[in-house]
Amino acid sequence: MRPEHPAIPSPQENAGIGRLPSGLQWCVLVPLSLVFAAILETIGMPAALLMGPMIAAALVGVNGGTVRLPRQFYFCVQFILAMMIAGSMKPGLLVAFSGNWPLFLAVVLSVIGVSTLCGWTMTRMRILPGTTAIWGSSAGAASTMLLMADAYGADARLVAFMQYLRVVFVASAATLVAHMWVTGAEVQTATDWFAPIAGLPFLATLAVGLAGGFLGKFLRVPAGTFLVPFAIGSVLNITGTLTTELPQWLLALCSIMLGWNIGLGFTRPILTHARRALLPTVISILVLMTFSGLLAALLIVAAGIDPLTAYLATSPGGLDSIAVIATSSNVDVSFVMALQTVRVLIITLLGPTLARFIADRA
Repeated sequence: MRPEHPAIPSPQENAGIGRLPSGLQWCVLVPLSLVFAAILETIGMPAALLMGPMIAAALVGVNGGTVRLPRQFYFCVQFILAMMIAGSMKPGLLVAFSGNWPLFLAVVLSVIGVSTLCGWTMTRMRILPGTTAIWGSSAGAASTMLLMADAYGADARLVAFMQYLRVVFVASAATLVAHMWVTGAEVQTATDWFAPIAGLPFLATLAVGLAGGFLGKFLRVPAGTFLVPFAIGSVLNITGTLTTELPQWLLALCSIMLGWNIGLGFTRPILTHARRALLPTVISILVLMTFSGLLAALLIVAAGIDPLTAYLATSPGGLDSIAVIATSSNVDVSFVMALQTVRVLIITLLGPTLARFIADRA
């Protein structure tokens, strides 16, 4: 998924908003998030409850804010969103993949290959110190890459910055593409935030998600608090064993907290430290996003996937933010999440070994 924020802010962060008590910082962040979310919702942006709080949190972070989303809250966000996506998994998805699995696998491996090539190029050009660029350019499994980067003596702050920045670029681009793809014939319906839900399926959904999240942590699977509940919930939904039931207000709250978790990663010290790396990092991200767009075009032509579904499916992370955007758009959510999950699983299995191999030779 994504790297976690530092637990203790540096003295440089205790400026601007950082001088305020934590409670007052939240009093700034929450209304600002609602304002941005309302603006984006008014102009019809998908995932406004993700993007608005993310923008607000980034503004608070770069202006000295020291508040962070508690880890327990982020744990809940991950398994709840995982169960939401698992509920969209249908048996027909397996049929679609069985007929085109070589193409889908080639798409995933191509994204991983290009991201690794970008990191290797930046390393060979000595744009960033040591092997930092290799770990920072990895298209997924950010937490794993941070651990590996630290073990190899790379600059963990720059690696975190590169991973944060890619998530923001990809999420923003995916939101804009989803917004532009909406036609006048598509009528938006008002969301009933407090619609009645079935009690027992809701409790069962939470129980499966919570158990899966703890299992992922116990097994120390990278992104396990999202991937393990997602895998278990998908199997139960496809087989008809579980009917996923989650209230809209809870999903909205999770989207907001996910946006905060991403945005608050952009602090003033990290941006100052990463100033020299900003331009090459942006260029590498744009190259990867452009290449992913070409792969989306390949899926459209070769497999008949609709354009927006193909674009979201090939977007290079983050998994949770793409999930929120997909469920806010008129796409095949199960296909998007299947391809995204395959990418995360492969980069989790091969990423550290591949990055270590490149690092040893760079």
